[in-house]
Amino acid sequence: MSQPNAPQGPSNSRSDAAPDVTRRSRAAQAMGRIEPETRAVVMPLHVSTTFIRDPDNGYSSGYCYARPDNATVREAEAVLAMLEGAEAGALLFGSGMAAATAVFGALESGDHVVAGTVMYWALKRWLREEAPRRGLTLTFVETDDLDALRAAIEPGRTKLVWIETPGNPLWTVTDIAAAAEIAHRAGARLAVDSTAASPVHTRPLELGADLVMHSATKILNGHSDVVAGVLAGARADPFWERIRNIRAGSGGILGPFEAYLLMRSLRTLHLRAAAQSAGALRLAERLSGHPHVTRVLYPGLPDDPGHAVARRQMCDGFGFMLSIRVAGAEAGAIATAARVRLWKRATSLGGVESLIEHRASVEGPGSPCPTDLLRLSTGIEDTDDLYGDLDQALRAAHAVA
Repeated sequence: MSQPNAPQGPSNSRSDAAPDVTRRSRAAQAMGRIEPETRAVVMPLHVSTTFIRDPDNGYSSGYCYARPDNATVREAEAVLAMLEGAEAGALLFGSGMAAATAVFGALESGDHVVAGTVMYWALKRWLREEAPRRGLTLTFVETDDLDALRAAIEPGRTKLVWIETPGNPLWTVTDIAAAAEIAHRAGARLAVDSTAASPVHTRPLELGADLVMHSATKILNGHSDVVAGVLAGARADPFWERIRNIRAGSGGILGPFEAYLLMRSLRTLHLRAAAQSAGALRLAERLSGHPHVTRVLYPGLPDDPGHAVARRQMCDGFGFMLSIRVAGAEAGAIATAARVRLWKRATSLGGVESLIEHRASVEGPGSPCPTDLLRLSTGIEDTDDLYGDLDQALRAAHAVA
C-alpha cells in the first residue's frame, strides 16, 4: 500500500554510527540510532497497524499500513543490510522458507533453476513439489563440483542458481565466486543460502552473488525464540522489486515484536558466532580421534574436502555446525542421540544451546543424509562439557550395541 508521495528508496540503510567503524561496532550499537524524543539508545517497538494521513491525503511519514512496512522491521533490516553490504537493502520475512520461496516466486513460468543436491531439506522438498506447479523446471546438482554445476546450466534458459554453503547437513562448501561467474556467464542470477555461515564468516554479495538468504531463526537470532527469514540484495533491480512486491502482497513481512527481538540478538552476533565457531572447531578436532566416530564433517578441518575453498571465502572461523558419522550405523547413531544429557535432542540450529539430531530420520526417503550421521549445532556451553557428554553417550551406545 505504498503512496506516491511516501519516502522511497533504501530506508533500511540508515545509520547514526561513525562511517569508518567496523561492521561489528555498527551491529553492537544497532547502527548507532538514537530515539529522538527520549534520546533512548534502544529504539522503541512500533506495533501500530495503521497511520494518519496528511491534510493533502498523503503519508509524509512514509507509513500507511503495517502489512508491507513497519518501522521496527526497518531498523532490523538496516543492520542486516549493513552486515551483508547489500546495496539494495534487506527484506525480513516471517520465516526462512517465506524468504526463499519469494525468490522462486519472482521467476517466470518456464524458467530453469539449478539447485544443490545438499541443501535445507524443507526447501528442497518444496522445490520438488511446488516449483513445477508454478512452471519452473529444476536440476539438482552437487554445486561444490564446478564442472557439474557448469554442465547443469542451460544458457539463456537458466535464470537462477541456488546454492547453500556450507550445505546442510554434510557441510559441503561451494566456491561462491566461481559459481557467480558460471551463473552470470549464462545470464542467470546466483542466490546463496548462507544460514550456516552468517555474515560474520561469509559475505556472498562481496563474492559476486546477487542475493543472499538466511533463516534468521538460526544464529542471526540465536536464542530459539524467533522464527524469521531475510533476503539481502546486491542491487535494486526489477527482480528485487518483484520480491519486494511479493512480500507486500502476500503479507510475508516479519512481525514487529519478532523484529525487535532479532535486533536485540544482532547486537551480540559477532560474540556468539565467534564463540560457537571456536567451540565447533575444538569439538571437530577432538571427535576426529574418537574410537566410535568414523568421520567428522566440518570445513574447518584441514583434511575436509571443502577446507581450501572455505579458507578463501570464510573469515574468523568456519561456522558453528558439524556432523559426525557414528560407528554402529543407524542404530549406533540413534542410540548415541538418545543418551546425551547436556546436548538437546531438537530440530533447528544456531541457538546458544547445543542441539543434536539424527537427520535421516527427519528427512525420510530420498534424503542424501547417511543414516549413521548426527548433526550437531554448537552453542556457547563449555566445550569440555559438550565433548564429555558426547563421549559418554558414544561409549554407552557402543557398549550395548
